[in-house]
Amino acid sequence: MTFLTRRKFMMAGAGAMVGAVGFGSWAFALEPGYMLNVTSYSLTPEGWPANLQMKAVVIADIHACEPWMSVERIRHICEVANALNPDVIFLLGDYQAGMRMVTKPVWPEEWGAVLSILKAPLGVYGVLGNHDIWHGILPGVKGDEGVTVARTLTQANVRVLNNDVVRLTKDGAHVWIAGLADQMSDWDHAQRRWIGQDDLEGTLKRVTDDAPVILLAHEPFIFPRVPQRVGLTLCGHTHGGQVMLPFIGNPLLLRRIKAAYAYGHVIEDGRHMIVSAGLGTSIIPARFMRPPEIVQINLGSEAIA
Repeated sequence: MTFLTRRKFMMAGAGAMVGAVGFGSWAFALEPGYMLNVTSYSLTPEGWPANLQMKAVVIADIHACEPWMSVERIRHICEVANALNPDVIFLLGDYQAGMRMVTKPVWPEEWGAVLSILKAPLGVYGVLGNHDIWHGILPGVKGDEGVTVARTLTQANVRVLNNDVVRLTKDGAHVWIAGLADQMSDWDHAQRRWIGQDDLEGTLKRVTDDAPVILLAHEPFIFPRVPQRVGLTLCGHTHGGQVMLPFIGNPLLLRRIKAAYAYGHVIEDGRHMIVSAGLGTSIIPARFMRPPEIVQINLGSEAIA
């Protein structure tokens, strides 16, 4: 090997090390821990009341744990959400940590106390996610199938919609909010598939008039079964891929879910679905090209400032 070749080799190696350090700093620290986007959508679902404008803010996949999603970080997220002046706030599940790589847990009473600062004239509504059902405060810790999480949310003035509905009224018009139980609560070993506690048909039977319906569902898997009756479905769970590699995306995610359902605004047969990238992380404490986000949705004939 000549001196010049060795030098090029060493320079290439040094460049690779710098790139790796840079990628690691961005993916494991800066993007997941410090970035926070507000992603806005404006739409009018089919059957939406004429001239009714409503601003909804969506918070998904908090995954509370130290140091990745501390109480202080959750408080900042809630303050940003309140500053958007929403009419209603929706929480889409997975409040508990989704991995064991933590320095310490954030207990339900801690994250619940912070979520209690969320304020909106029409209220705050939420559903549970798979991590809230599968385990306790951390993966591997025995849980109670979401009982503690649901109780904590209720104490934080969040109405939990577990295969249930509520009718909201604004400016004389009515809108139904329907919330599904989790779709991945149990694993069927014989059939090798997830079995959920969700009851879409039974939930929608609780709707008693022709006012539009907004559906809250932690996972977007339900969307092909959602009827025309539901104008907008809101989901989390996917983290938008969490780590999106240039030109590749997230191969692991795309093996489990239709690519179009992984993130963003989906329109099929006149029905709308918005999938949030969420806020926290699971499996590994990293995000790349998919920063944490709060979703703001302006519903009605005109965009809301």
